[in-house]
Amino acid sequence: MSRYRVGIAVLFVVLPLALLAAGCGGGGGSDSNSNSTSTGGGGGGGNVSGKVTITGVWTGPEQKSFQAVLDGFKAKNPNVKVTYQATGDNTPTVLSTAVQGGNPPDLAAVSQPGLVKDFANKNALKPLDFAKGTMAANYSPDFIKLTTFNGKVYGLIFKGANKSTVWYNVHSFTNAGVKPPKTWPELLTAAKTLKASGTPAYSIGGADGWTLTDLFENVYLRQAGTTKYDQLTQHKIPWTDPSVKTALKTMGDILGDTGNIAGGSSGALQTDFPTSVNNVFKNPPKAATVLEGDFVPGVATVKAKPQTDFNVFSFPSVNGSQPAVVGGGDTVMMFKDTPASRALIQYLSTPEAASIWAKRGGFSSPNKNVSAAVYPDAMTRTTAVALAHAKLFRFDMSDLQPAAFGGTVGQGEFKDFQDFLKNPNNVDGVASELEADAKKAFAKGG
Repeated sequence: MSRYRVGIAVLFVVLPLALLAAGCGGGGGSDSNSNSTSTGGGGGGGNVSGKVTITGVWTGPEQKSFQAVLDGFKAKNPNVKVTYQATGDNTPTVLSTAVQGGNPPDLAAVSQPGLVKDFANKNALKPLDFAKGTMAANYSPDFIKLTTFNGKVYGLIFKGANKSTVWYNVHSFTNAGVKPPKTWPELLTAAKTLKASGTPAYSIGGADGWTLTDLFENVYLRQAGTTKYDQLTQHKIPWTDPSVKTALKTMGDILGDTGNIAGGSSGALQTDFPTSVNNVFKNPPKAATVLEGDFVPGVATVKAKPQTDFNVFSFPSVNGSQPAVVGGGDTVMMFKDTPASRALIQYLSTPEAASIWAKRGGFSSPNKNVSAAVYPDAMTRTTAVALAHAKLFRFDMSDLQPAAFGGTVGQGEFKDFQDFLKNPNNVDGVASELEADAKKAFAKGG
């Protein structure tokens, strides 16, 4: 739930044809209705030969773009045949069944780091230490640490998502005479000015609880720091910790400003994520900002032009915090260690491979050596560069926790934060709810 799949969402966005072409363009792609694509064999010139099978989450336009990346690999390694099977949201189940049956693919791309760790703990994966040098040259340590277990690297985060962005209605900001804020106090001041100009500041998709966990995580990372963030993620400190309550109070600066939320608290609880985006993108808007990730434009179903009608700024600094990104990502892992598999992993670790998809749109690379110039528009450049060059990066906390607590509709974090939206003054009560639910989920191991 918390990772809104761009590959699906981009089908619904109403943007200028140039952006659509960048996000969904053909060329080197396969039929998006097909479940698998492959690069053919033949040719000469490469020292590596063999076959590689990949099972992964990328479907539709994402599948076409990944095929373009594979075509780039094929140009360098003509004697390697790569076959990609798109399994979408069913990927965890497909892989688990394949591993249990003793016939996993050579490589796989998944959206959950916890799944990588699970397979590594079961000794189902092969380490990627052969690519550590390439990865270290191109990725910040935070990205590498995320898939390092027991001293070995087991995953390459090839595709990222920046969830530390705020999208705004340009006309509302212009009419109110406000500029994108850089700090939390500036955000709150701008919100008051926006309200006074006649437009509520915030659109909140409270019907989808994960939007609220994202808001909390962005505040908590900036306010409590990485050590506390990691401890809370692993439930090594309780949700009743003072750092959590402080972040909840800060989060309440927005949730408690009920008159400045489109529809008020009750309306926000009935607003799903796509509607929260449309509230900001439509003309006239129902709200001026929506605090969510770089995938926001991909879910809009109203006509809006980038930069003219909507734009983006980074999640504000809290208490002087340095630039930080809460994000998601798709990780490539290896089940079978072969020369062909190693060659493809090495290739995917390079800026050359990431640049192929970046040029096509709908993609943010964690690879810090991908040139900003390759991204097809200014907004993508803003969000992608912030992701790759973040001084602090942490993966979405709820995605790293047991699903019963961090990823299930109607229970755990989703429900508890919805309760907080109903009553943002109940900091102690909500903290206690979160701790009780976390204890149950972690005791069961998910």
